[in-house]
Amino acid sequence: MARRKKIYEGKAKILYEGPEPGTIVQYFKDDATAFNAEKKAVIEGKGVLNNRLSEFFMTGLNQIGVPTHFIKRLNMREQLVRQVEIIPLEVIVRNYAAGSMAKRLGIEEGMQLPRPIVEYCYKDDKLGDPLVTEEHIAAFGWASQQDMDDILSLALRVNDFLSGVMMAVGIRLVDFKIEVGRVYDGDFQRLIIADEISPDSCRLWDIETGQKLDKDVFRRDLGSLTDAYTEVARRLGVMPKTSTPITKPTLIN
Repeated sequence: MARRKKIYEGKAKILYEGPEPGTIVQYFKDDATAFNAEKKAVIEGKGVLNNRLSEFFMTGLNQIGVPTHFIKRLNMREQLVRQVEIIPLEVIVRNYAAGSMAKRLGIEEGMQLPRPIVEYCYKDDKLGDPLVTEEHIAAFGWASQQDMDDILSLALRVNDFLSGVMMAVGIRLVDFKIEVGRVYDGDFQRLIIADEISPDSCRLWDIETGQKLDKDVFRRDLGSLTDAYTEVARRLGVMPKTSTPITKPTLIN
């Protein structure tokens, strides 16, 4: 597929104009960043793995009636998605204390929370994606109360799906973040899951050993990020169990 006009480039993906109105080509890069891009590296094969894993999760959500922007995977690094109006929030669902929450509240990392806790961050890299409340969201008009009700429902449904899928392959879903976008059918608006769902946006721990299988491997220098993501893909059946970690991938259809 010929490349089209670049629309946006972020830390992990590039968005290109799609082949039809209302579509976008989402390209997964090998770049890895942490601590608001203070730590950077290029991890060969990461983009290929995230493309396949995000396809797996988005397809599963679509099949159970949770709407997403995903249309189809185009090749090893690209997928076709619906163009959406992104709500400027990161929606975080936490099942266990970890990361910034554990540090912020002085809670031991790994403690199971009494129920899933949903948090919101305002999407702004320059500000470090600050934590915000529903009061902030309403006051600044980022989303309506109906939007927030729908976002909460979507987030908890995604949590139920991901938790079950991961538990079945011996992985604990500690937390994850999603983005939500608006799509319009005439005058009717609905919200759908956008961006990606991958080990970049989830915390995943082996249930038996506690081994980290997510971007914390990169954040904390715990080993090979490609090996960790490959292990997730193997367990989920996205890659053959006998496959070796992807390095220097070639773009093929």
